[in-house]
Amino acid sequence: MFLKGDRCSSPKCSFESRNYPPGQHGAAPSRPTEYGRRMREKQKARRTYGLSERQFSSLFATAVRKRGVTGDILFELLERRLDNVVFRLGYGQSRREARQMVRHGHVRVNGKKVNIPSYQCKAEEAIALAPKKLDRVRDRLKDFNPPAWLLLDENSLEGKLSRVPGGEDAVGSGIEYSLIVEYYSQ
Repeated sequence: MFLKGDRCSSPKCSFESRNYPPGQHGAAPSRPTEYGRRMREKQKARRTYGLSERQFSSLFATAVRKRGVTGDILFELLERRLDNVVFRLGYGQSRREARQMVRHGHVRVNGKKVNIPSYQCKAEEAIALAPKKLDRVRDRLKDFNPPAWLLLDENSLEGKLSRVPGGEDAVGSGIEYSLIVEYYSQ
């Protein structure tokens, strides 16, 4: 729908000449505060993994209770969630689709059906799809390379955690976990 009228097809369009919000303070550039940067990073992680505030804060509380670097442990806990492992193995095109596959009972962990997306996968656990879902995924996984901490058998399409993901795996994720730790420690 083109509801802006004929004026917006010309150079005099207000949306083109003035691309900032209306009002006296609309054109002023705002610099984010330190708190804003930390909160933005937390929200980015929440949206990336598809978690609610309650789920994310309880996961952070679990990371704080464990020994070690809290940011690395938080990354490890987020990556070991079953819905994320299913996504990382390439079974789902998005984390949301992977979560739905888990909720609908299409995922097997060590041969048993698990329908809890927050299930924490352990090292050397085998993750597979139900046989009726394998045909749908087989074409997508031909040239797929999972992360270094996951192994994918190309014949049976069964995945396995070769090791627990660590802090060195978080480098390319685009999320600064230290800012999340700072946000919660205020």
